[in-house]
Amino acid sequence: IDFLTKPADDAKLLEAVQAAMTRCDTERALNAETAAIRERLQLLTDREREVLTYVISGMLNKQIATALGISEKTVKVHRGRMTQKLGVQSVAELVRMTESAGVQPADVPAP
Repeated sequence: IDFLTKPADDAKLLEAVQAAMTRCDTERALNAETAAIRERLQLLTDREREVLTYVISGMLNKQIATALGISEKTVKVHRGRMTQKLGVQSVAELVRMTESAGVQPADVPAP
């Protein structure tokens, strides 16, 4: 966290220890949040996970359906189940969640 020269000032030493403890608490909270997100992602079926990667890449239902060779209605069903299992209300929230868990968007061909 910090380099202290000897003899270290008591106030500076306590300040460095407090900064280290604060940093540790922050990292622990982030790790717990990421673990909770990964647990929720494990609830998804393989197809829901596949649809998820297309959704976070910005594709529309119709485009996802074409890419996967399924109907648009089926994509809507998978999206609905996916958002319910993950507890998200919007695509933006979904993107933030998956980004923090390290989920990569699908490779989308250029138009």
